[in-house]
Amino acid sequence: MQSITRKANSYLFYTLFVLILLGGVKTSLAQEGPPKVPTPAEFMAGNNRMFFQLVTKKKFSPESRFGFLTVATLSASYDNEREDLDMAIPVVINYEIYKGFSIVGGGTTNNKVGFSPLLGAQHVYSSRKWLSVTIASLLLNSGNTEFFGIYEFKPQLSPKTSLYTRLQFLYIHNTQENSHARSYLQLRTGLKINALSFGLGANLDQYGPGKIYKPNYGLFVGWAFQ
Repeated sequence: MQSITRKANSYLFYTLFVLILLGGVKTSLAQEGPPKVPTPAEFMAGNNRMFFQLVTKKKFSPESRFGFLTVATLSASYDNEREDLDMAIPVVINYEIYKGFSIVGGGTTNNKVGFSPLLGAQHVYSSRKWLSVTIASLLLNSGNTEFFGIYEFKPQLSPKTSLYTRLQFLYIHNTQENSHARSYLQLRTGLKINALSFGLGANLDQYGPGKIYKPNYGLFVGWAFQ
């Protein structure tokens, strides 16, 4: 029975990803008018775990200084071991004060410590070739500090094809114990053809003051929803 339940949960994970992906393709094909800021979703099948990420970055209106950003991630092992399950959903509201520099406030939820409100600062730079997002924040319920970044390099190889590379990191420092709380480094390299991206990926996760190390290597595929 337990084996059947684990397999069912794995199939549910895959099914959820496929439904989201197909829904995004349909929305993109049906879209009319000027292009919107893309919402990239990614799935990676690794040697130890499967991984899903959805990044949403929007402005309240084209002229508004207010916007929001969320980077929702989910990791699960193929046998659904509870200690290998990771879920994090930070949601921040940002207010641009000067050319890409913003103050942010919001909250983050994860399966380890629950919900925490946060305050911080953000810098964003975006061009056809580069994307850079950096956030430094303070978790108000614990006093822990958090540093987060996404950096993409996408030089064009042809009118429809680009090289796709990404470095993404998270570091949470426990200020009460002056120790490491949680960190990861994600690396991607591959190709981007219009809205589709695919290639090789690595997720290097560390947990707790002992920095328990859980690497995951595999293949990723992503779609930039419009």
